[in-house]
Amino acid sequence: EAFQKALRMVDENVTGFDPNIKNVNENELREPTDKRMFFLAAALKQGYTVEKLYDLTKIDIWFLGKFKNIIDYYKTLEATNSGTITSDILKKAKKIGFSDKQIAVAIKSTELAVRKLREEYHITPFVKQIDTVAAEWPASTNYLYLTYNGSTHDIQFPGDFVMVLGSGVYRIGSSVEFDWCAVGCLRELRNQGKKTIMVNYNPETVSTDYDMSDRLYFEEISFEVVMDIYNIEHPDGVILS
Repeated sequence: EAFQKALRMVDENVTGFDPNIKNVNENELREPTDKRMFFLAAALKQGYTVEKLYDLTKIDIWFLGKFKNIIDYYKTLEATNSGTITSDILKKAKKIGFSDKQIAVAIKSTELAVRKLREEYHITPFVKQIDTVAAEWPASTNYLYLTYNGSTHDIQFPGDFVMVLGSGVYRIGSSVEFDWCAVGCLRELRNQGKKTIMVNYNPETVSTDYDMSDRLYFEEISFEVVMDIYNIEHPDGVILS
């Protein structure tokens, strides 16, 4: 789940551990680059064994086995008709980290149709607190994330928050100046006595500092995730930049 989330966070045009982005290339598998994951996904879908991929990549077999699980389930989804997808199939896909859009591509449907079906099956994420002390002692933080690998929420949802969306990953042309806009917004809302929710996933930014907002979701900035948070928190409003 975390791995597929990370791939989407680094590049919003990527749906996850997608085997259809690249074609198999053994030279690319040998060289560690930012695109090697997608060559690996393509190789797994084409039937390369974990042992063969270990020889090529030297990535630990434990991780390769986990990557294979993702691709195996991707193939299961591809073999599933969009009209016959069950609650169990959909729930397992979400637990493995598949986004609604990713599932939609595999079953030849649309993101909104998958979302509607998921809501009908009551498959929704749970809010968890990030443990900043590795369970050394009880810790209550405002660092939050969503997961389908849970059964209860860690916090209450009293409402009366204002939700601010951050600018995500730094890129040429979209960097610290846009994050500062979000910080200025959070500070002004606090000056007006408003409680704030920040949604961002770049730990390098000021907006993700613990004292900038009342609640901080380290999450993807996508339609699916923002709407999931919105439906859980029921904020008074959402501010986009």
